[in-house]
Amino acid sequence: MTSPVSFKYFKTSPEIIRLAVMLYIRFPLSLRNVEDLLHERGIDVSHETVRYWWNRFGPMFAAEIRRKRIQQLRAFSKWKWHVDEVFVKVNGKRHYLWRAVDHEGEVLEAIVAKRRNKQAALKFLRKLMKRHGKAKEVVTDRFASYRAALRELGATEKQQTGRWLNNRVENSHLPFLRRERAMQRFRRMRSLQKFASVHSSVYNHFNQERSLTSRDTFKLTRAAALSEWHQLCSG
Repeated sequence: MTSPVSFKYFKTSPEIIRLAVMLYIRFPLSLRNVEDLLHERGIDVSHETVRYWWNRFGPMFAAEIRRKRIQQLRAFSKWKWHVDEVFVKVNGKRHYLWRAVDHEGEVLEAIVAKRRNKQAALKFLRKLMKRHGKAKEVVTDRFASYRAALRELGATEKQQTGRWLNNRVENSHLPFLRRERAMQRFRRMRSLQKFASVHSSVYNHFNQERSLTSRDTFKLTRAAALSEWHQLCSG
């Protein structure tokens, strides 16, 4: 866990920094949108300050969220994985964001690659298994590289393909793609990888599956998630 010294040399309170980072990562807002929203709340900061805060503290917050959730959900995340890749433009060139979610829509891993082939699929699946173990089932589309990569890993029998079986991960792409449009694309591959990793952790933290629970339950879980966010990097 990161210590309170992370905020030591900042005149702005940690609560304001957490709020600015949450607004920028969680919602499809630009840096200037966040600046305006903070100004309405009587907080006068520039959009470049928001940019610095997100670059400095976003990965810290994401790492702490990821550490806690992996410990809590390690057994459940091995049941079924949904794996897919989505096209993303980086400085005008096509790249591929490989993503995996579990049966509940929890984002397990997100990796950016220049290629969409067996080597990229193998690298992604190995990193996924290193962090989360081996799943009982792996749902993919009919892209041949998945079968080739799973064959090399000795897990061909775990693969499932079907027309609608992978809707879980297809739908999970949407929040990130909305966020990408608000950012007007990415200029560097490293920036895309960094934001994808942070965004997935924050999305997991606040994703309450509200359509599957009652209103009272949703309000309780939402309040708990916000309370936990306020405690990040507080020692």
